Amino acid sequence: MAHDTILTQSLTCPVARTAEIVSGKWTLLIIRDLTDAPLRFCQLERSLQGISPKTLSDRLHALESEGIVSRKTYGEVPPRVEYSLTAKGRALVEVIDAMRYFGTQWLMDGCECDDISLATPMLAIQPAN
Repeated sequence: MAHDTILTQSLTCPVARTAEIVSGKWTLLIIRDLTDAPLRFCQLERSLQGISPKTLSDRLHALESEGIVSRKTYGEVPPRVEYSLTAKGRALVEVIDAMRYFGTQWLMDGCECDDISLATPMLAIQPAN
């Protein structure tokens, strides 16, 4: 009975549904990397050090099926494919910005970011006193 309640909540609760979509290990990082411009598969693979090509392909397909990422194929030889965020995907950038802000405020002892400006929140989030 408890399992049915959890399953029902995950289908009807917007927080649970969003968490289900973005909970994959690399998902938020893929969205983060697509924030500024469309990228090719090899560019994403290079920026996400440690991700296997199969995992990247699986995550991109899942994000495409959720309407978060758009895949554009160009009729060239060799074929060129670019991935970009849809409007739905761009809406998740605010979630990433909020996570960046939280991490900066509460979790960073030493910044591991390549660019310290990435740790600056883009959202107007007021800290709790």
